[in-house]
Amino acid sequence: MKIGIGIVKFGCLGVIPILEYLLDERAERHDITVRVYSTASKLTEEDVTDIAELALNRNHDMYIIASPNITLPGPRKGVEILRKSEKPLIIISDAPSVKVIKELDELGIGYIITLADPMIGARREFLDPTEMAIFNSDVIRVLAVSGVYRIIYREIDKVIDSLKRGEKPELPKLVIDKYVLLQETPLINPYAKAKIIAAFEIARHVAEITYEACFKVKEWEKYTQLVASAHEMLRIASKLADEAREIDKYLDQVLRQPHNREGKILTKYKLVEKPRIE
Repeated sequence: MKIGIGIVKFGCLGVIPILEYLLDERAERHDITVRVYSTASKLTEEDVTDIAELALNRNHDMYIIASPNITLPGPRKGVEILRKSEKPLIIISDAPSVKVIKELDELGIGYIITLADPMIGARREFLDPTEMAIFNSDVIRVLAVSGVYRIIYREIDKVIDSLKRGEKPELPKLVIDKYVLLQETPLINPYAKAKIIAAFEIARHVAEITYEACFKVKEWEKYTQLVASAHEMLRIASKLADEAREIDKYLDQVLRQPHNREGKILTKYKLVEKPRIE
């Protein structure tokens, strides 16, 4: 049985640029079809409504919404529209969405909220396309090495497997913080784990500074310096993540989990060995 997945992207998060590729990293899975719908950088109700209705009309077997701050009017409208499908719905979002967890629980909507997926320093005096790309590449490295992406594709794969068996899936209800990572990070060495937790926490605090600089501070000289400092923090977090992975590489203990053609997750640690189903 092939499962149709609709991934609907509102605006940008660290997970958004590569979300669909986490599910089929080598383009060989036979058990799923994936279609992606996006509002690009916009979060207005008009843009969200247009894209959400387009996805709804395709009648997928499950839907994933990836959006910053699901409490905003635009993303909330998208959730309202896609709930009409009565298909499994999972929201992937950032820290501000924690405010609506109770509401999501009541509506039967799944969620994976990452506290270290920070808001960008979106001030015109600072942010240009190059800076935007660098920021997102730094976020991607932190989320990839820490195991956040691994948690996301693993939870989505569980829902896919349930649908393939004709069962009602149990949707994820996760807030990924440093304590979750201590249990779930794929890193082996204790020092590598320490470095990635440090990277995760730095990234989490980046959002506090960028939020203040973008929405509270009015003097342009001050907010320009603040957003620049937040981006410097994230650069250091990315370097720590890289150092953490290098430690496990030196030990020849890097966890790799490719999908096979049927969507099963294979596992290996040593570089020169074949991945296998555990």
